[in-house]
Amino acid sequence: SGYMFENALTAGLTSMGMHVLLTGPLPTPGVSYIMRSLRCDASIMISASHNPYHDNGIKFFGLDGFKIADEVEAEIERLVLTGEIDEIKADPDRLGSAKRIDDARARYIEFAKASFPKGMKLDGLKIVVDCANGAAYKVGPMALAELGAELITIGDTPNGRNINTDCGSVYPDRMRAAVIAEKADVGICFDGDGDRVVMADNNGRLLDGNALLTRLGVDMLERDALPHKKIATTIMANMGMQRAIAPLGGDVVWTKVGDRFVVEAMREHGLMLGGEGSGHVIMLEHNVTGDALITALQMLAIIVRKQQPLSQIADVFDPVPEIHTKVELNGKPAPPQDALDKLKADAEAELDGMSRIVIRPSGTEPIVRVMVQYEVHAQAEALAHRLADQIASM
Repeated sequence: SGYMFENALTAGLTSMGMHVLLTGPLPTPGVSYIMRSLRCDASIMISASHNPYHDNGIKFFGLDGFKIADEVEAEIERLVLTGEIDEIKADPDRLGSAKRIDDARARYIEFAKASFPKGMKLDGLKIVVDCANGAAYKVGPMALAELGAELITIGDTPNGRNINTDCGSVYPDRMRAAVIAEKADVGICFDGDGDRVVMADNNGRLLDGNALLTRLGVDMLERDALPHKKIATTIMANMGMQRAIAPLGGDVVWTKVGDRFVVEAMREHGLMLGGEGSGHVIMLEHNVTGDALITALQMLAIIVRKQQPLSQIADVFDPVPEIHTKVELNGKPAPPQDALDKLKADAEAELDGMSRIVIRPSGTEPIVRVMVQYEVHAQAEALAHRLADQIASM
């Protein structure tokens, strides 16, 4: 959905003396993998992520395949916006070149398939795949079919403007309905750039990132394959995850909101599994960024290994009732953080420490977000609204 950006970036990069390799439509994790495979200095993903096509932007990855640091992004913006970049353009005899990599898609498919256990097949599994009319519209179905799955594919006709429109991980209802109608074993929903995934079991029940992380974590703990027996996830994750892995000796490392912070925590603590409730799952054993296809393949491997339906193996995750609300600031500054922290501590003490409460100003909107997790839904809902009222009156 972003060929205009591709042309503009190619012109700009070659004018700086860079040699550009074009992959065509490829998921974000595929771009990160290809750049490392080809020993590139950096890579750029043109992506609207899980948003409509008009939100297209660019993601940068550094030499190691990880997203570049905020300060590096800020320096790039400064060079462009101040016009300083014009002073370091290449001389005419040192302009860069551009060429297309014809087999990028096939390379990534083989890379993803290599993460699936050797000798294991998907024969006999009927799978609904929603490709979000996005970057995974070819590689997702092709990889699954090559492993033997029977596929019903939707959201696989991108036209440059329909990416994520009423389909994909943010709108999984079509996928869930198709699972029920087709009597499928599994449903898989990618997002537009292929770094997030949600799934549905054979009954059409939705499994978000919390459920997927929990099931993957339990499987790795059972196989003694989870380093330090810990999962990294954000403060917004459901505490049902922690409850599910605790009996196996597992624990959670909580981070700030954002996949960047999850990856930082994973690298700092030497962890292999992390992610967010949105379905952004990072398995550093396989790739250095969220990889929807590889995540789905690891979930399917559990089904095959255990010879049980997804509805049964996913029961390890029992989410705690969770209420979200927000407070519009209406031009006012957000309340001081220490005041919000005290409000949170008082509320948690009121529930005897048996809850999870998050109160945080949004990083992108003039609002304060409130989340309450507690066993009793009605009590969680009442507390969330009471906290919102108290914040509004500050």
